[in-house]
Amino acid sequence: MTNALFLRKLLFWPQPWAAQVFMLLWVSLLILAPVGGQFATEIKSVISLHPPWTTLFKGETVTLTCKAFQINAPQKIKWYRWYLPGEIQYKTTGNTYEVHESGGYKCQAQDSHSSDRVDLIFSAANLILQAPSDVFEEDSVVLRCQAKANIVLNNMTLYKNGKILKILNKTSDFRIHQASMKDSGEYYCSGVKDTHSVSSNKIQIVVQELFPSPVLRASSTQPTEGHTVTLTCESQLSLQRPEGQLQFRFVKPSTMSEWRISPEFQFSPIRRENSGSYWCEARRINSLVQKRSQELQIQVQEIVPDVRIHSHPEFVFEGLELVLICSVSGVPRPTISWYKKQHRLRKDRELQTSSETEFKVPVVQNSDAGEYYCIARNSRFSIKSNSVIISVKVPVSQPVLTLRPLETWTLVREMSLQCEVQRGSLPIRYQFFHEDVLFKEIKSSSGRKVLHRLSPTEKPFGSYYCTADNGLGPQRSAAVIPVSKPVLTFSSPGTRTFVGDKMSLQCEVQRGSLPIWFQFFREGVLLKKREAVSWITASYSFFLIAEHSGNYYCTADNGFGPQRSETMSLSVTVPVSQPVLTLSPPGTRTLVGNEVRLQCEVQRGSSPIQYQFFHEDVLLTKIEATSWRTKSYSFSVTAEHSGNYYCTADNGFGPQSSETINLSVIVPVSRPVLTLRTPRAQAVVGDVVQLHCEAQRGSPPILYQFYHEDVTLGSSSSPSGEGASFNLFLKTEHSGNYFCEANNGQGVQRSYPVSLSVKVPVSHPVLTLRTPRVQAVVGDILEIHCETQRGSPPIQYQFYRENVALGSCSSLSGGGTSFNLSLTTEHSGNYSCEADNGLGVQRSEAVSLSVKVPVSRPVLTLRTARAQVVVGDVLELRCEAQRGSPPILYWFYHNNVTLETSTSHSGQGVSLNLSLTAGHSGTYSCEVDNGLGPQHSEAVTLFVMGLTGSKSSLIATSVTGGLLSVMAVAAVALLFYCWLLRKAGGKPTFDSSRNPSAPDPQESTYYNVPGWIELQPVYSNVNPNRGEVVYSEVWSVKKENKLTAASEPEPFKKTVSPMPCAPSHLRPTDLCPSPVCSFSQDSCVIYSQVKGASTAASKPQFLDPLTPHR
Repeated sequence: MTNALFLRKLLFWPQPWAAQVFMLLWVSLLILAPVGGQFATEIKSVISLHPPWTTLFKGETVTLTCKAFQINAPQKIKWYRWYLPGEIQYKTTGNTYEVHESGGYKCQAQDSHSSDRVDLIFSAANLILQAPSDVFEEDSVVLRCQAKANIVLNNMTLYKNGKILKILNKTSDFRIHQASMKDSGEYYCSGVKDTHSVSSNKIQIVVQELFPSPVLRASSTQPTEGHTVTLTCESQLSLQRPEGQLQFRFVKPSTMSEWRISPEFQFSPIRRENSGSYWCEARRINSLVQKRSQELQIQVQEIVPDVRIHSHPEFVFEGLELVLICSVSGVPRPTISWYKKQHRLRKDRELQTSSETEFKVPVVQNSDAGEYYCIARNSRFSIKSNSVIISVKVPVSQPVLTLRPLETWTLVREMSLQCEVQRGSLPIRYQFFHEDVLFKEIKSSSGRKVLHRLSPTEKPFGSYYCTADNGLGPQRSAAVIPVSKPVLTFSSPGTRTFVGDKMSLQCEVQRGSLPIWFQFFREGVLLKKREAVSWITASYSFFLIAEHSGNYYCTADNGFGPQRSETMSLSVTVPVSQPVLTLSPPGTRTLVGNEVRLQCEVQRGSSPIQYQFFHEDVLLTKIEATSWRTKSYSFSVTAEHSGNYYCTADNGFGPQSSETINLSVIVPVSRPVLTLRTPRAQAVVGDVVQLHCEAQRGSPPILYQFYHEDVTLGSSSSPSGEGASFNLFLKTEHSGNYFCEANNGQGVQRSYPVSLSVKVPVSHPVLTLRTPRVQAVVGDILEIHCETQRGSPPIQYQFYRENVALGSCSSLSGGGTSFNLSLTTEHSGNYSCEADNGLGVQRSEAVSLSVKVPVSRPVLTLRTARAQVVVGDVLELRCEAQRGSPPILYWFYHNNVTLETSTSHSGQGVSLNLSLTAGHSGTYSCEVDNGLGPQHSEAVTLFVMGLTGSKSSLIATSVTGGLLSVMAVAAVALLFYCWLLRKAGGKPTFDSSRNPSAPDPQESTYYNVPGWIELQPVYSNVNPNRGEVVYSEVWSVKKENKLTAASEPEPFKKTVSPMPCAPSHLRPTDLCPSPVCSFSQDSCVIYSQVKGASTAASKPQFLDPLTPHR
C-alpha cells in the first residue's frame, strides 16, 4: 500500500524525471511480485523413518522417506536429494533411502526446501532406549527398552527425568496412549546383567503442538455502529502433521458460535450491543486437542450525525431561482429549520422519505444574498449545518475532462469523470455527456471541479465530454476514449495442467485511454488487480494448486466502466483427499423413522469423483459428483440401520476411505408379552412361578416393571434388550391378573393381562362322626362329616369303613360334606375319608365307632321244685334279656325292694336263688341296663304257702291270698303304669294288648314278655366319669306302633334306606347344594366324638329306672 501511494504521488509530480522513476519502480514490482508469491507458498520437505526409532544397534538399517506436501503431485517429482550433514550425500528418483550409519540426515524434494535434520545413532551398547523422532499431541508413542541379541537383562526399569516411571516385567515396551505436553522430558532405561547394572542412552522427548494457540484479530477494534467488522482466528496445523482440518468458534461471555471450518466471523452490520470481550477457540476435527486465544476488546462507536447544506445553483443571478438543500447523514428522521442571519425562516419541517429537504427562493433579489444555514432536530440532538453564502456569478472558462480513480488505486474498479474549470463565479453547473446525450448534471458552490462516479449500468463505449455553466453560458471540454474488450490468454498451451505448474494469465486491450486498470477473476472471485500506465496489457502469475481449477476471465477499465474478456477454462488434475463423512442431523443416536443424511466430502480432488456409501462393508449407493466435492445420501431410519458407516471417494487415482461413524438407532419398545411359567399345569401354593416379560423390539437398556392387580411387584433392567424375569413364591392371595410394562425412555408399553389361578392342595381332612347320643346305638342315624381346613374347590370326598369305600361326595364351593347312615351292629369299626381337588389325595385319621344294642325288656322267670311253693323251698329267679350288648347289669326286686344286683359280661341272663319264707310272698321283677337305658320286666306274683293249718284255713288262706294277689297285681300294675308313664314322657308303657294271659297256676315257671315300647327322642345326661366317648347330636328315629313280643323291633332290622346327604337342618346350607352324593347300600349317620373325664368306678353307674330319662 505504501509503494502504491508513493507511485501515485510520483505520477502527479510536476518534475520531468518523475515519469522515468515511476516506470522503473513499476517494472520492478511486476518482476518481484511473482517471486514473492512463489516463496510464500513453498513448504519444506518432511522426512520420516521406518522403523520409527532414532537409536538402533549397529548392523541394523533404517529406511528414510521424503515427502513434499501441497507442492507437486508425487508422480511429478523427478528427484530427491539426501544430505549428511549439509552436503549432498545421494540423489535418487524415488523418495526412500536406506542408511546404517550414525549422523544427522536431511532430504529435499524437487521444488521444495530441505527438511529438518534427523539424528540417527547406530549404537554398540548392550542396552538402548528407542523412541520416535517427532512426537506430537495425541500421538500414541511407544518407548522400547531393547537389549542386544543374546544378552539377557533382568529388572528392566524405565526412567523419566531421573525418576522411575515403569518397571518392565514381561515386556520391553512402554506406551503413551495420547501424548501431551506433560509427557515431555528425558527418558532412559536400565537393567541388570548378572550383578551389574546396565543403563541405556538418554533421549530427550519434546511433545510438539499440533497447532499453536490461535490469535484473534479484528478488522477494527473500535468500529463505528453500522459498519461491517470481521473477526479472524489465526492458527494452522503443523507442516509435519497436515492431516485433518481445523475448526474454529468465536466466544463472547454467555454466548458462542457453532464450530466452523472458516476462521472468520463477520458482524454485518455491527451494533453497539456487540461491544465487549471476545476470544476464539480452535480444534482439529476428530481430536480432543482444543486451544484458546487471548481476549480481544471491541468497542463500537456511536454514529455521529452529519448535517450539510448546499444550494442549487451555487451561484445565482438576480431573477433566477435559488434552491437550498439540507442533507442529513446518519440522523433518524429529524425536523429541519432554516435560518438566514439569525432570522428564522421555517419551523419544524419534518423529513418524510429521504434525508434531504429543500428551501426555495423562486426569484433571487439582492436582499437574498447572504449567509444561510439549517438546523436538524430530533429527540436525541439538535445540530447546526455549515453555512452557505450566495454571491455574484463569473463566466466559466473551458472545462477539462479527465479520468480519475476514487480515493486510492485499490478501488480502480470504480472510476470517476472529473470536470474542472480554471475560473468562474460559484456556483457552477456541470453536465456530463455520452455520445452527445446528457447523463449527469452536478452543481458546485464551493469548488471549480466536480467528480462523477460511473455506475455499472452506464455504457463505457463511445466518447465523453462535459460542460460548465454558471449562468453566463456553457463551456464544453474535449473527448476521452473508453477501453475495448480485453482478451485473456494462458502462458502454457492446453487447458489441462497439474498441481505445482506455474501459470501466467495475460489480459490485453486494443484501444483505450490510459491509465487502464486490469482485474483477473476465477469463478467470479477477484484474484489480482493491475494498473497499466504505459502499456495496454497486464499479466498475473501463480503456482497451481487443486483449487485453481475453474473458469477465468479478466476486465479492463480506464474509468468508463469495466470491459470483460471471454471466459477461459482451466482444469487442474488433483487426486482426491481422504473424504470426511458427516451425519445430518448431527449426533450418533437417532429414532426410528427419522430422516438421516450421510454427507461425504473431500477437501481436494479433480472432478468427476465417484462416491460410494457403505453400511457394515455393504454398499448402499454410488453417486458421481461432476461439479462439487460433496455428495449426500438420505434414508428413513429403521432398526436395521444401526452400525458403522463410511464412504469412499475416487477420481481415478484410487479410492480413499473416510473414518468410520457409528450410528445407533433408538427403537421404541413394542407391546411386551408376559409369560407365566409354573412347574406344573396348575399353579399351586408353594410353587415358584416365573413372570417373564419381553418386548419383541426396542433399543436397550429396557426397564421392565411387573404388576399384580395394579400393585407393583418389582422391576428388572435388561441392558442387552432381552426380556426380564421375576420369581414369585406363590400364596393363596397371588391369584388374579398380572401384567408388565416395558420402557426404554421412549414411552411406556403395557402387556395384555394374564390371569393366574393359584390352587391350594387339600390339607389332611378331619373325619367327624355324629350320633344322637354318647354311645352309638343300633338304629341311630350316624352322620359322617369329612372336611379339610384348606384346599381350592371343587373337592371330592370319599368315605371308607375298614378301607372299603362307602361312597363319595363333591363340594363345589369348598368346605366339608356329609352323608347319613342308619346304624346296624355290622357298622362297628374304623372309619376314614379322603379329600382330593386334583392336587393330591389326603386321608384323614381313622375314627373308631362301636355300635351298641340296647337291652330288650327282660323276662323274669321264677323256678321252683313244685307248682305251689311253700316255706323252705328254694326259688330261682332268672332274669334274661333277649338282646343287648354286654356288659349288662341286672337288678332283682321284691315288692320294688332291691334284692340283689348282678353283672353279666357275656350278655346272658343271671339267676338269684332264695330260700323262701312266708315273707317272700309278693311281686317280683327285674331290671336290666347296659348303659343305653334300663328295661324293667313284667312283675311276677308269688304266694308262699305255710306248712300248718286245716284245709279250710288253707282254702281261706288261698282265697284271701288270691284276693290279695289280685289287689297286689292291680297295685303293681298301677305303679308300673305310672313308672312307665314317667319314663316315656306321659304315655303308658303297656296296654291291654301287651298284658300276658293269666298264668296257669299249675306251671312252675313264671315269665312276662313285654310289648316293644315305641322309641322316642331320648335326652340323657351321661356321667362322663367312665372316660367313655361322649356323643352329641340327638336324632329322632321313625316310630313303629304295632310290634309283637315275638317279632324283632323294627329299628334293629338290617334294612337301610339310602339317604342323599345329611338332612338340611343338620348341615350348613352350602354343604351339598345339589344331590351330588352317591352311597353304597349301607347308609351312615355322622357323629363326633368328645372324650369325657376318666374316673375310676367299681361298677357301671346307671340311672334310677323309675326316673324319667332326660
